[in-house]
Amino acid sequence: MTQQQKKIKDKLEEIVREIVSKGIYWSEATSQFEKLFIIRALQNSDGNLSRAAEIMGIHRNTIAKKIREYRIKKKAID
Repeated sequence: MTQQQKKIKDKLEEIVREIVSKGIYWSEATSQFEKLFIIRALQNSDGNLSRAAEIMGIHRNTIAKKIREYRIKKKAID
C-alpha cells in the first residue's frame, strides 16, 4: 500500500467512524458518496460523460442514469 493509499484509508476510517456515531443510515451515506464521486469525476473531465465514466470505472449509460437519479445539474459541475 502506498503512502497516499494509506492516507485515503485513514481519512475514510475517520469519516465512517463519524457517520456511524451520528446514526446516519447506510443508504443515505452511500447515496451522498456516490453523488459526490460523480460530481468530482465530472469536474475532473470538464463535464465529459465518457471520460467521467472511465475515471469511475463504470459505463457511460450508468453515469448518465445516476446524473438523472441524483438530479445533478450542470452548475454543480462548474
